[in-house]
Amino acid sequence: MESDLGSKRDGLKDNEDLRFLLDGAKLTKIRSKSWHKSRYFNLMEDCRTIMCSSKKLGKKGNTFLIEDIESVRKGRQTEGLKKHTDPDEEEKCFSIMFKGSKKNLDFMVNSKEEAHRWVTSLEKLMNHAQNLSKKQEREHWFISCMRKADKNKDNKMTLKELKHFLRQVNIEVDDTYVEEIFKKCDTSNSGTLEDLEIEEFYSLLTKREEIDVIYAKYAKTEGEMSARDLLDFLLNEQREQATIESALKLIEKHELDEAAKQKKCMTKDGFVMYLNQEDGCIFNPAHSPVYQDMSQPLNHYFISSSHNTYLMEDQLKGPSSTEAYVKALMKSCRCVELDCWDGPNGEPIIYHGYTLTSKILFKDVIRAIKDYAFKVNEMLILPLGE
Repeated sequence: MESDLGSKRDGLKDNEDLRFLLDGAKLTKIRSKSWHKSRYFNLMEDCRTIMCSSKKLGKKGNTFLIEDIESVRKGRQTEGLKKHTDPDEEEKCFSIMFKGSKKNLDFMVNSKEEAHRWVTSLEKLMNHAQNLSKKQEREHWFISCMRKADKNKDNKMTLKELKHFLRQVNIEVDDTYVEEIFKKCDTSNSGTLEDLEIEEFYSLLTKREEIDVIYAKYAKTEGEMSARDLLDFLLNEQREQATIESALKLIEKHELDEAAKQKKCMTKDGFVMYLNQEDGCIFNPAHSPVYQDMSQPLNHYFISSSHNTYLMEDQLKGPSSTEAYVKALMKSCRCVELDCWDGPNGEPIIYHGYTLTSKILFKDVIRAIKDYAFKVNEMLILPLGE
């Protein structure tokens, strides 16, 4: 589903890494010792979707979104690659780890240089996605969800698909209103929306009347906000300790119209841009680092904890995995559970006792905890053994 929201690439330049991903390449996808399949992976023109294609899949292929990737790991770091590849292939392997329960993808390529290129290029694209403005994030989220709702993948949205999509993302809108803006946007009278029509539907659906009201309240200088008007807004509505100098800096930073900027004024578009950036966020930036008193006894705090940390799925017959510990730790979990049992050859194992869950080695879990315990959180880690 292509719209101008996607095709502008949001500031991405056609650098070598981007071109590398757009061109794509064949990667060896690995699932087991005997399942090593060649698949073609490339970045689509929207610069946020990766497509996997093969002769079996044909032109359609499978896709996943850049924003769904949690991390890209170089080398044989996953259980699958450790089991199903040889140690001397370490530098030719890499893995794509996904958020949530989606299974990771393990790959092997022809050289360590190619593996490094895939890892660094994907990481740069992920970093770019993470640095988008709040407005861009919402647009990306909206278009991504719309693409998923396009059931027949024809890059067009019917009224039925749009209504289903709105229910899926918990947007409660009256059906009559949806039909009204659908007809308004369907300029081709085709009964479907595509490209710019979808962008217009998004704009109408997300129109913020309360922003119009607050802007009109403070825009007292020929229909625009002067620096003094903006200062009044910052003092009265935002409760900030602002000055006329800080108001001028916000105009210089966020105003899109050069003529308004020359007049030291902020248009409504500039005001919306400001509200969607970190400067207009309700969150107090002073609270980004830990600011609470951390000198109290341990039992004075709530601790982010994980139960049956080793389980990837259900607790009766689901798989156990060190990857479950990695995911928990990367979400800042500080207390993880280790259900330890005697294993063969004197090696302790971890699994959900007296069930059909798979077993993993205690030493592999400890190694995973050692590697990932403090990557995103410096607070102490509490391994709870049973």
